[in-house]
Amino acid sequence: MDNLMYTITNINAIFYIIAFLFGGIPFGYVLTKIFYKIDITQIGSGSIGATNVYRALKDIDSKNAKKFSLLTIILDATKGMFVVLLAKIFDLEYSVQYMIAILAILGHCYSPYLNFKGGKGVATAIGSIILLIPIEGILGLLVWGFVGKVLKISSISSLLGVLSGIFLNFLIPYIIPLPDSINIIAQIHSHTPVIIIGILIFYTHIPNIKRLFKGEEKKVL
Repeated sequence: MDNLMYTITNINAIFYIIAFLFGGIPFGYVLTKIFYKIDITQIGSGSIGATNVYRALKDIDSKNAKKFSLLTIILDATKGMFVVLLAKIFDLEYSVQYMIAILAILGHCYSPYLNFKGGKGVATAIGSIILLIPIEGILGLLVWGFVGKVLKISSISSLLGVLSGIFLNFLIPYIIPLPDSINIIAQIHSHTPVIIIGILIFYTHIPNIKRLFKGEEKKVL
């Protein structure tokens, strides 16, 4: 009983639960359900992310499809950023902050509100990590945007953006004198969280990777 009460009242455990539940809010699903009365999980890839929002809306409202897709990206990123910011306000340890970031991404990918179905996690990953390692996060975001603009294939831009962010995380802290507050080595002396996030993002993109190898992955924008 004592262990149960400690878990229930422990601030770290409370934040872990909040991160998963808040990260699990399916904004793409909610937006398309409210404004268009459609179930996005039954359309296209079934993902609740921005790409599938655009895919679901482009034929029924091409004028606003990009706007809702962009809004989904912003909201998905914001929910990850919010829980990490809240952890910073409460001055939780960096190791806890990284765990909160991971759980927010897991919540998005496996939403408890949609029978543990969700999205690919890229926007939420960027939002979750941007306050912890902003240099690597911003550069990864730029790669994501640039590749997406050039190739117009969401999965490739997402994977390359994540991969570049991970690579830079192994490089930048050693060559640039970053403040401890945004240096993962000073924070937790480990690259493990970004590796876990990278593995998770790649896992959710396995169907896309298979289609890429088969030449079946379609352009989106």
